[in-house]
Amino acid sequence: MKQLVTEAIVLSRTDYGEADRILTLLTPEQGKLSLVAKGVRRHKSKLAGGIELFSVTQITYLPGRASSGLGTLISSRLRTYYRHIVEDINRTMLGYELIKQLHRATEDQPDADYFELLRQAFEALDDSTIGLDLIRVWFSAQLLRLDGHAPNLRTDTAGEALVATGNYDFSLDDMAFMLRPDGPYQADHIKLLRLIFNGGNQPKVLGQISNIQSLVAELDSPVSLMFRTYHRQ
Repeated sequence: MKQLVTEAIVLSRTDYGEADRILTLLTPEQGKLSLVAKGVRRHKSKLAGGIELFSVTQITYLPGRASSGLGTLISSRLRTYYRHIVEDINRTMLGYELIKQLHRATEDQPDADYFELLRQAFEALDDSTIGLDLIRVWFSAQLLRLDGHAPNLRTDTAGEALVATGNYDFSLDDMAFMLRPDGPYQADHIKLLRLIFNGGNQPKVLGQISNIQSLVAELDSPVSLMFRTYHRQ
């Protein structure tokens, strides 16, 4: 059987037997792969250094048979290791959570955008100048967007254009804002949501927005509500 080469991100690792490990990997071309890394837990294993969490690795593997789906890892070479993530416990814990969220939210053959999303998340977590609340809200928004569950950020629940002078509340049923005199959301909140749900804006750029920390804290509730609704844990 022909060996294949691809980039990969480790989603999960499970010890198997005396020295092996079963890996679930996310790749840009092949979706999720389940591979056995034979002997990887031995002290002198050449595979161990290339399958770190919070990294992008180039792997060579043999695909599994259709009946089992479990392939074999032949070699691994670390391409990028986001080492600053593990230097901060809060960034490490959020990193674990984002990996779990993406793993649960995707099928066996997610497209390459999911791989790129996780890579960008690692890049943001590796940068201590980017707030964790921003990364969490941004990541949830990207998963919603990729899965086709982005909110309507152009018109309100009555079909009227959102206005800069309006106060709004968020309607989960309509996935849109509703005009309300005492609503907690204004133009700055809606502008930021538009930027966040635009897949081209990464946390590093969003972090330069004035008053970003307070805006993100105030938007955490509606984004979390949307995420919990469409990605039940």
